[in-house]
Amino acid sequence: MSRMKLTGKRALVTAGAQGIGLAISRGLAAAGCDVFVHYRSSREAAKTLCAELKATGVRGASGAGDLTDADECRRVVGDAAAFLGGLDVLVNNAGSLVARRKFEEADDAFWDEVMRLNLDSARRVTHAALPHLVEAGATRGGASIVNLSSVAGRHGGGPGAIAYSTSKGAVLTLTRGMATEYAPKGVRVNAVTPGLILGSAFHDRHTPEEMQRKIIAGIPLGRAGTTEDVARAVVYLASEFDGFITGATLDINGGIYLM
Repeated sequence: MSRMKLTGKRALVTAGAQGIGLAISRGLAAAGCDVFVHYRSSREAAKTLCAELKATGVRGASGAGDLTDADECRRVVGDAAAFLGGLDVLVNNAGSLVARRKFEEADDAFWDEVMRLNLDSARRVTHAALPHLVEAGATRGGASIVNLSSVAGRHGGGPGAIAYSTSKGAVLTLTRGMATEYAPKGVRVNAVTPGLILGSAFHDRHTPEEMQRKIIAGIPLGRAGTTEDVARAVVYLASEFDGFITGATLDINGGIYLM
């Protein structure tokens, strides 16, 4: 059903060339989407991905941009819409923990950096994309936004992740507020909250192996997640053009945190 709904749809995926974003880009393409992949520094990975996407019969292109800069956000969205001929799907995947710092160690500059990367980037990209998404909502059966949050935004995060978890909690609030505001315009807005997802640079960089083992020991399903686990959920939510799901958060954590 997702493939039928997504065939010929036009998607922008931020940070879409590595890790979770790469799996999402591939998943959307496999479901029939044309995909514009944003990246910040992964030029070669993006180039390889676009060649892969084109080989499957969908249109794929990529563009670089620093999404902590408002002008860059507008340019990336403009480039994506120009290549695709508009936008039906936006996946706000860009973000990072940056570093683990306890509350007393996190100064204003650090908080600002984390918020710009995780919250403001999604807000600014969405703001730039809205005219295209609203048009799709009116003329193409609907539009979908999927925001990447984190289980940290649900429970407050692990050691040293308070700034990150605060930003990701704000992404969930942004999701609910936008869902209410733009439902009448045919734009559905949902979020996913991944837990421990291995195979991405995020946990390779910020979660030591000993911490990973402790987390896995507490996961009811007995394993860490994969990038494909997240991608399947994003593709499902992205396909909700004529459905009844908006303002929802889908937890992808193996049962470690239930709400």
